[in-house]
Amino acid sequence: MKNKSWVPYGAVLLSMIFWSFSFVWVKVVYEAYGPLTTVLFRLIISTGLMLAFTILSRKLQKIQPGDLKLFLLLAFFEPFLYFMGESYGLKYVSSTVASVIVATIPLFTPFVAWYFYKEKLSRTNLFGLIITFLGVSLVVLDTSFNFTASPLGVSLEFLAVMGAIGYASVLKGMSHRYNTFTIITYQNLIGSVFFLPFWLGFEMEDFTQVPFHAEAFWAIIKLAIFASTFAFILFTYSIRNLGINKSNIFINIIPVCVAFLAWFILGDQLNFHQMIGIAIVISGLFLAQINWKRKKHGPNPIYQA
Repeated sequence: MKNKSWVPYGAVLLSMIFWSFSFVWVKVVYEAYGPLTTVLFRLIISTGLMLAFTILSRKLQKIQPGDLKLFLLLAFFEPFLYFMGESYGLKYVSSTVASVIVATIPLFTPFVAWYFYKEKLSRTNLFGLIITFLGVSLVVLDTSFNFTASPLGVSLEFLAVMGAIGYASVLKGMSHRYNTFTIITYQNLIGSVFFLPFWLGFEMEDFTQVPFHAEAFWAIIKLAIFASTFAFILFTYSIRNLGINKSNIFINIIPVCVAFLAWFILGDQLNFHQMIGIAIVISGLFLAQINWKRKKHGPNPIYQA
């Protein structure tokens, strides 16, 4: 029997590539459509795919009495709050800057777990937080401490981070009762309902008046299929086989992938101190996910999955 231990690693790498492309695809969509249109159609398409899959495979579970409010809260944090922050933030900052900020999500999650679930918080989390903020500062500020990136855009991206952290805290209490496919299906369905009135009020008229833009709409379809559906399924598969810590550490490569894709596809440019900042951010994120254990024969740092 062939050794397939590489499959979970391939799955998590592919999910990171899909999420990296999403930062670029969103910029392509914005050439014709607004943020609300982008998110709403992305969620509707993804929900349709997930409903078809879960119903045919009989993996869709019914929401248990009393859990509807948890699903509503889950969908409020993500996709609603997360995409409100990320999508509008991408109107004001580059794909690379947005990805650097969003990549700090695994760094903040242990602080929420410590506060709500009393999970231990290591010193490396604190050191990683300090180093990462230093790196983010280099990415968004120039040498005179003036913003090179829009303060509004940066704030909106951090709103997305807050949404993802809230999502993780709610999800932790639900994951043992519902399978991943059920959670993703319902969160996208409810998220679509949350976004619909905002789209009707702010972007429906513009959407109906703008000529159909094939490239932009194709980018929405790619966002729905690859970023909102396949990436989540692949990432969940990797978590089950590698554990959450080993899987999360791959999130650190997203800013690097996005920086390359944004340069190659969109023509974005980075200056030297922004490159240094990205490197520092990634170092801080790796540091935050490493535990240092002292062996009997002396100190020997090893990574604990």
